[in-house]
Amino acid sequence: MLKELKAFLLRGDVITLAVAFIIGGAFNSIVTSLVEDVITPVIGLIVGQPDFSSIAFFYEKLDENGKPVGGIQIGKFINALVNFLIVGTVLFFVIKAAGKKSEEIK
Repeated sequence: MLKELKAFLLRGDVITLAVAFIIGGAFNSIVTSLVEDVITPVIGLIVGQPDFSSIAFFYEKLDENGKPVGGIQIGKFINALVNFLIVGTVLFFVIKAAGKKSEEIK
């Protein structure tokens, strides 16, 4: 049983997956910084509000920071959607560039 486990863990697929997982974690911090430190301030300059988390419908009161309590938190969804679109776009271009490099090598 230990031999089977060792063979499984040393297969190329598992090692590749582990490396991809680690690189993905590092890539996440890069993209998060891109969104929070570069793109969100630009959106703030254009729209006037860089963080949409305070946008809500049907709320009755505000917390100590002035953010709505209860209701439909549409602003949090907008933030998540913007983040998803940026991550998806960056990943698309990274994968396209890697595929192009791979074809050039072949």
